[in-house]
Formats: sequence, structure tokens, C-alpha cells
Amino acid sequence: MVSPVTVVKSEGPKLVPFFKATCVYFVLWLPTSSPSWFSALIKCLPIFCLWVFLLAHGINFLVAHRSASRILAGLIFSAVGDAFLIWQEQGYFVHGLLMFAITHILYSSAFGMKPLDLKAGFVMTLVSSFCYTFLYSYLSGPFTYLVAVYIALIGFMGWRAIAGVQLCNDLWTWTKLSACIGAVLFMVSDLTIAVNKFCFPVPYSRAIIMATYYAAQMLIALSAVESRDEEDFKRRN
Repeated sequence: MVSPVTVVKSEGPKLVPFFKATCVYFVLWLPTSSPSWFSALIKCLPIFCLWVFLLAHGINFLVAHRSASRILAGLIFSAVGDAFLIWQEQGYFVHGLLMFAITHILYSSAFGMKPLDLKAGFVMTLVSSFCYTFLYSYLSGPFTYLVAVYIALIGFMGWRAIAGVQLCNDLWTWTKLSACIGAVLFMVSDLTIAVNKFCFPVPYSRAIIMATYYAAQMLIALSAVESRDEEDFKRRN
């Protein structure tokens, strides 16, 4: 198994633009009350940097590893979703919801169905059901079923990420753990969005949402590079 130190040395420099772009977003902290293409660019810039991070591993790598190409596709839909959510008060919230629903389908496909781990699936079903039950009384109109479908999709994605870790069997890798933590952070981010939008104001909601979201996307993007790191490690040894 590739050591975390090797990973930091090989992947860390490629993530520098992402960290810089994330800092730019939090330093500028553009008001959400006046959406613009510039604010959309600043919000999407860290995700663009994750596109570049994956593309830096080579087109051949992405073509040869379907999971990596699906994660890249998920990041593309995420950026479109981010742009739509800039104008959510102008009626584009559902459009953003659809883009992120597609993202979760792509991520679930990238994580795969093996190992199945029905126990993790059962726990995730309980968590998803609890979240929807909590939100249900605050929902109305089409959001009653749209939110249900979205929670089912992100819950499924979380299940597939968690199932891949296999901590009990000592078969885990740093990238599978990265995907797992990333999926959990993504769920925290989206739950905060839902509670803040449909239920009641969450203190520091924007900071919580964006910090967990950017961390989630970075960790999921990192989970795509395991095959390349193993190849490089074997080549050097």
C-alpha cells in the first residue's frame, strides 16, 4: 500500500492551486445578495482547480481508469451546479439540485458496488430516513419529493464510499478513506443547506457549507488517483 507520505509528496504540489483558489473565495467573501458572473467564477474556481488536478495525471490515466473519469465528470457537473446556486433566489435552485444529483450518481458509479457491505447500507438508510423525516414538515410543493430523491441519491453515494473503506478487514487504503470522509463531509454540507433553506437559519451556515463542500470535493478528487500512485510506487521500487 502506498504510504501517506508518498501521497503528500506526489499529490500535494498539484493541489496548491486548489488551496489558493479556496483562500481567494474565503478572503473575498462576496455577498450572496448580489449574484454575478464574477462571484460564480470565484465560487467555481476551486472546483476548476480540481479538474486540472485530475487532468494533470494525464488523459491516458483518465481513459484507463473509469472511476477517475467519472469523478472528473462529477466535478464538472458540480461546477455547473455551483453556478446555478449563485442565482438560487432567482429561481435556479432546482437546476443546481439536479446538477448535484447527477454528481452523486457519477460518484456512486466511481466508488462501485464492491464490497456490498449491507450493514453500512442499513445505517445509511436510517440516517437518510431520519434526515428526510426531520425536513419533511418544512417542505412543500415539488420539494417534498425532490428533496426525498436527492437525499436517497446522496445517501447511496455515502454508502458506496463508506463500504469501500473496509477498516474491520484491514483492507483499507488512504484513497478509500479519503472518499469516505469526503462523502460524509458532502452530506454535512448539503444537510446544512437544506436546514438553512427550508427550516431555520443556521449560524455561520455559509462558512460551514463551503468549508465542508470544498474539503469534500478535494478528498473525493484525491480518491481517484490511487491507481496512478500505486503504479508510480511500483515503478520506483
